[in-house]
Amino acid sequence: MAITRFSYSTFLALLYLSLLHLVTSFPSSNGQIDYNYNYNYYDSSCPRLGMIVKYGVWAAFKNDTRIAASLLRLHFHDCFVNGCDASILLDDTINFRGEKNALPNRNSARGYEVIESIKADVEKACPSTVSCVDILALAARESVLLSGGPYYPLSLGGLDGLTASEKAANEQLPSPFEPLENITAKFASKGLDIKDVVVLSGAHTIGFAQCFSFKRRLFDFKGTGKPDPTLDSSAVANLQGTCPNKDASNSKLAPLDSASTYRFDNAYYVNLVNRTGLLESDQALMGDSKTAAMVTAYSSNSYLFSADFASSMVKMSNLGILTGSNGQIRKKCGSVN
Repeated sequence: MAITRFSYSTFLALLYLSLLHLVTSFPSSNGQIDYNYNYNYYDSSCPRLGMIVKYGVWAAFKNDTRIAASLLRLHFHDCFVNGCDASILLDDTINFRGEKNALPNRNSARGYEVIESIKADVEKACPSTVSCVDILALAARESVLLSGGPYYPLSLGGLDGLTASEKAANEQLPSPFEPLENITAKFASKGLDIKDVVVLSGAHTIGFAQCFSFKRRLFDFKGTGKPDPTLDSSAVANLQGTCPNKDASNSKLAPLDSASTYRFDNAYYVNLVNRTGLLESDQALMGDSKTAAMVTAYSSNSYLFSADFASSMVKMSNLGILTGSNGQIRKKCGSVN
């Protein structure tokens, strides 16, 4: 047992040190390096920030275990649309239609009230100090940790955006119905590579999907009148019971990883190897030799997945950060000051 503890501690230490070079500074949205954007940004101005976020996420998680996956997804959907700027949290105004009602988010994205509640607590402790985008990033990391996933360092000090775009969300967010090459191209447009596609897809180790997002795989795949041949027949039978072929089942939920629905682990990749991935876009990772090799590696090495997931989350959390006059610190996350 002592050897196991030492090996895991060494793994975590090496992981942390390997990521530090990614977070000490980062180009802002104008391409200039901002050395004020770093992982200890709020140590003096809001020293209780970490504990406030931790408690806020824990309280929400205690009442709704699904919220961990929802907050992680909210962070991803924010960063993937014109960068990490908390634009996904903005309500519609007379000046713009926001991202909340974009097709990938409507009646699907969750956790807005959790972030708003945490923001209210942070404002009481540190008024006009901490951005919503940083709170969302910290809440996503806390969600991963609560679910048993890896810690990763976050650069902080980014600002909140001044607008949002329903059109951009519809165009930029990957869809579970898209072919792998389209999804890879969308990642590439953000500076993320094919390894990031495979690794960040591993977030589907927790959470649920609505039946409409995968039901065509069960009954009439691409007009064949038959189920998707890449989906295991026993999985097809089980899912047909959960999602019968009628519109009334569209909003019903199925776990993305039925083997360990609420635990952040590498079972998602084991599922793909066993042809039981839920989403078409997930199982498609086994249809390409390069991505399939990565899936196979992660399915047999949970430490490798944890390390690579942490690294990819650091990259994603730094996309399009706003600094200087490009943003603001919102008083409420749902509206611009």
